[in-house]
Amino acid sequence: MTQLIDNPKGYVSLSFDFDGPSLWIQRQMTTPAPISRGEFGAIAVPRILKLLAKYEIPSTFFIPGHTIETYPDISKMVADAGCEVGIHGYAHEYNPRLSREEESWALEKSIGLIDALTGTPPSGYRAPSGDVTAQTLELLIEYGVKYDSSLQGNDYSPYYARLGDEWPADKPGQFGPETELVELPFSWNLDDYVYLEFVTFKQMLMPGLRRPDDMFANFADEIIWMTQELERGESNIVFHPQVIGRGHRLLALERWLNTLIDLGITFSRLDTIAEAFAGGQAFGTERQEQ
Repeated sequence: MTQLIDNPKGYVSLSFDFDGPSLWIQRQMTTPAPISRGEFGAIAVPRILKLLAKYEIPSTFFIPGHTIETYPDISKMVADAGCEVGIHGYAHEYNPRLSREEESWALEKSIGLIDALTGTPPSGYRAPSGDVTAQTLELLIEYGVKYDSSLQGNDYSPYYARLGDEWPADKPGQFGPETELVELPFSWNLDDYVYLEFVTFKQMLMPGLRRPDDMFANFADEIIWMTQELERGESNIVFHPQVIGRGHRLLALERWLNTLIDLGITFSRLDTIAEAFAGGQAFGTERQEQ
């Protein structure tokens, strides 16, 4: 991990959820067709790493333990490229359905696999399907995880996750105390999956398949606003190799990267942002009127 460069223009963190087939296993869709969609993630990762290396962009990959064991060589490529590797469940489990024992097993198993892969325990966690419970946060703290990236309570600034919130329907909510767990918020608005992936469920259709340039126009405007209105804002962009790794989408990704480079932002791994925030660095400060 490198020390964060001070840049009033702000920071962008690129993160990649390398789900592999585990996403489809979690949905109990294990026939050859959906599994093959997960397999494509392993084809896409080397392409993504090549593009990141071209621009010397540090990044974070969240990899389920199941994916690490299924694709050890591809996972090693990620680690050898200098990317941070964070926790993403073992087999993309949906946390609200897990007992404490089940969730603890998945977390402990994944931590051990990432430690063996990278030589150090993981610093960060992103919940599969973007949902955590109070139990999840308690376990992350118990296992010494430094940051989470599953909540959406801010857009351009980290904050500390809370425990003990109460949200009754008949009186105001009560905020629990902050913990030492740094929250690096994400947003579905800055996630490629909801824009681009076509998925049919029993009771729902996710149409996806939008032009990637439309998606990246939204992404770019989020960053442009950040650089104009805030100092040292931090924006977390979420990609999935099985989604972004198609040729036409990689071309759009490269065009967008050049736009951000022209804006003068700094790219950073998420663990670097979390460490800086825990050390007292302020992010997302409103610019004062001149």
